[in-house]
Amino acid sequence: MARTPADLTDDDLAFLAERHLATLTTLRPDGSPHVVAVGFTWDHDAGIARVITWDASKKHRNVAGQPGGRAVVCQVDGGRWLSLEGPATAVTDSDACRDAEARYAQRYREPKSREDRSVIEIRVDRILGRS
Repeated sequence: MARTPADLTDDDLAFLAERHLATLTTLRPDGSPHVVAVGFTWDHDAGIARVITWDASKKHRNVAGQPGGRAVVCQVDGGRWLSLEGPATAVTDSDACRDAEARYAQRYREPKSREDRSVIEIRVDRILGRS
């Protein structure tokens, strides 16, 4: 059964704070799925999953080319998994990019500096899985 960010349990939140990689699924212009491995961060207060990337990446172009389109980030660890789905936006605002980089550094490591940094923000409205 699908849940919302408000339904996340303490176990879910702990799982989302652990250092794991995930997959990001966006849609290509022809509607087929594009799935790549990513690091992501979860902002529970805002209900946003963030993936840092760069302007020329396929994931950025997929999201930027489909305003109002949806994306999914899915974290898996053995039998534990959570899929976070919602409308996705490709953000290039420098303040938003710096914030996303800082969040990424807390969860994973300091990302490489890029002039063409962008962030995919997923405003999560559907969650599947179990932690």
